Amino acid sequence: MSKIAIVYGSSTGATEAVAEKIQAALGDATLFNADGVSVDDLQSYDFFILGASTTGIGDLQDDWEAFLPKFEKMDFTNKKVAIFGLGDSASFSTSFAGGMYTMYKALKGKVEIVGFVPTDGYTFDESDAVVNGQFVGLALDEDNEYNETEKRVADWLEDLKKYF
Repeated sequence: MSKIAIVYGSSTGATEAVAEKIQAALGDATLFNADGVSVDDLQSYDFFILGASTTGIGDLQDDWEAFLPKFEKMDFTNKKVAIFGLGDSASFSTSFAGGMYTMYKALKGKVEIVGFVPTDGYTFDESDAVVNGQFVGLALDEDNEYNETEKRVADWLEDLKKYF
């Protein structure tokens, strides 16, 4: 099994709570807050689960805005990344979970990105985080679809296991 790091950025605590659920489900993964972690702390890991909330209209969470430029310069040889993002599919239905796309765009071509999720079962109008008909990672809405989170996380992690 891969050495797994879960790196999250959270403004209200919701993304942190989901990151902790993912860590508990995996059992053997290390949790890092994007605010305060360094690239050196992460270099020994070979699988990254990156989580961020979306702020404003599709913007990436502040801690990731500061850390992503450093993270994207890391040596990603033999490493993989999966992304999860939180958003509000009702109030921000035209930019739902858009912060994931910022991470995807920064890392595309530098590291193998896995864990794309079909948009089936989601209620939103549009999102930059949808590429080729799929979310670039696991999209979650803790405001309006919190009852779907547990199943969506479990299904996503089951799919990711083939990459560990």
